[in-house]
Amino acid sequence: MSAELTLQIKTLPNSPGVYQYFDKNDVIIYVGKAKNLKKRVASYFTKNHENAKTRILVRKIAYMKHIVVNTETDALLLENNLIKKYQPRYNILLKDDKSYPWICIKKERFPRVFMTRRVIKDGSEYFGPYTSVRTVKALLDLIKELYPLRTCNYDLSEIKIEAGKYKVCLEYHLGNCKGPCEGFQTEGAYDQTIKAIRNIIKGNFKESLDKFQEMMTDFASSMEFEEAQKIKEKVALLSNYQAKSTIINPSINNVDVFSIISDESYGYANFFKIANGAIIQSHTTEIKKKLEETDKELLELFIIEIRQRFNSVSKEIYVPFKVDVGDTVKVTVPKLGDKKRIVELSERNAKYYRQEQFKQIKIVDPDRHVKRIMAQMQKDLRLKSEPRHIECFDNSNIQGTHPVAACVVFKDGKPSKKEYRHYNIKTVEGPDDFASMEEVVFRRYKRLLTEDQPLPQLIVIDGGKGQLSSALKSLDVLGLRGKIAIIGIAKRLEEIYYPGDSIPMYLDKKSETLKIIQFLRNEAHRFGITFHRNKRSKSAIQSELEQVPDIGKQTIITLLKKFKSAKRVKNATFEELKEEIGNSRARKIFDYFHTK
Repeated sequence: MSAELTLQIKTLPNSPGVYQYFDKNDVIIYVGKAKNLKKRVASYFTKNHENAKTRILVRKIAYMKHIVVNTETDALLLENNLIKKYQPRYNILLKDDKSYPWICIKKERFPRVFMTRRVIKDGSEYFGPYTSVRTVKALLDLIKELYPLRTCNYDLSEIKIEAGKYKVCLEYHLGNCKGPCEGFQTEGAYDQTIKAIRNIIKGNFKESLDKFQEMMTDFASSMEFEEAQKIKEKVALLSNYQAKSTIINPSINNVDVFSIISDESYGYANFFKIANGAIIQSHTTEIKKKLEETDKELLELFIIEIRQRFNSVSKEIYVPFKVDVGDTVKVTVPKLGDKKRIVELSERNAKYYRQEQFKQIKIVDPDRHVKRIMAQMQKDLRLKSEPRHIECFDNSNIQGTHPVAACVVFKDGKPSKKEYRHYNIKTVEGPDDFASMEEVVFRRYKRLLTEDQPLPQLIVIDGGKGQLSSALKSLDVLGLRGKIAIIGIAKRLEEIYYPGDSIPMYLDKKSETLKIIQFLRNEAHRFGITFHRNKRSKSAIQSELEQVPDIGKQTIITLLKKFKSAKRVKNATFEELKEEIGNSRARKIFDYFHTK
């Protein structure tokens, strides 16, 4: 650390603020916020950082600048604005390459209501932005069905209407407009319609529903049943739209909901805007980690950015855990009931989004998909390196006969079937799983070492502590202990065992790491069982033919090539046998089976 930087840190205030790190080329490489500037900045240079990227960042810092602000909230907002402006290399940047749609209520006499992607500061009201054009169109279609509005862009000033400058168009004759251009609708009545539309856009359906119910009753009382039926259809339309939107208690109003789930490299954050118990906005995005940021750090950044982007003025937010986003907003971590359920729904949306991203990445960018899974396995299994090459061992013996073993090989999380190997157990008498595992592990890695073949980063043993200990003995003899990570997986509860640790680790049942290990174990079991079954079948066939006196191994092989099974050999005629193996041997086999 340079003398200039040391001096800067010593003179920093103990106040909230934002700091900016510059490299030797005067380029901003990181922007951060702090409750206490002096403590936060000093921690970069006094801690031993586990993350390699953080260590590289610290080495590149040539000098820094800071900005003192009044409150923590100001620091959050300023940090977010500076990140967007300078896009530093080591900062997370929430990408926003979309032009989101808005619903505009135009500032004019007899306002039009329409969708737009351009927000113009002309005094008009803009609602949004919406993340889905489909949502906007559905809402506008609903409004059009409920309330006749003008769609023309005429200047409907009082003077021009009185002068009779305009004539009603086809929309009037179709019943989609009440003809304000010719003075058929008053400005006051039109403004009442706009007020109702404003409420519907905000998610407040009660006032419109009450008004329609009252109108329907009035029409029915005066025997105007056709008009009453039209209103009834509008009530049904509005109620149906409300039912689709409402997922929680209607008393939950003007609240923002945020949640996040993450893996080793990315976070997936979701946002809901709630009004009168209905989700009126939703947005989910992927956030690439730069410096191993925690879920709390990612969610705080997401909350500040999204509330700015979507112009949220909600005084309360629901989140799955405590976050620091300033004093101007109330942070609630729901524990039960409807509030808890809406946070869980938000988390579920984040999970679904993550799954969709995985599916797309697997197709479009398989390298990134593999890298992500390998990084996750490294973290979950506490490995020193990514397990790009994994080998799994399984023993097979039924009632102590024909003990065999299987070794399956995975490369980048996928089977490499050409490298699978079978083993006949040579040094062990009877069914001894532990000794068999010791023999096969020794033979496998003795051969790889002799042939100078690459060793795996991870060995998986199908079995618990006993099988794992046996495999470790062979690694010790070969001098590979500590050079290759090794774990055991017990069948019953999917416990993961580590050398020297009697307490097993349990992975999340839905984790990709556990799924890959289970896939490995099942492949080893399948491969071993198939070999064992074939060996038993072959042995059973041969043993029956071998009972025939004075018949050699080659004769048996010749017969099996022709007749395919011992049963067909037994049922063959003397002439058929003679044709294959000659008169003398054919007579011995024919007489043996038929006399018997």
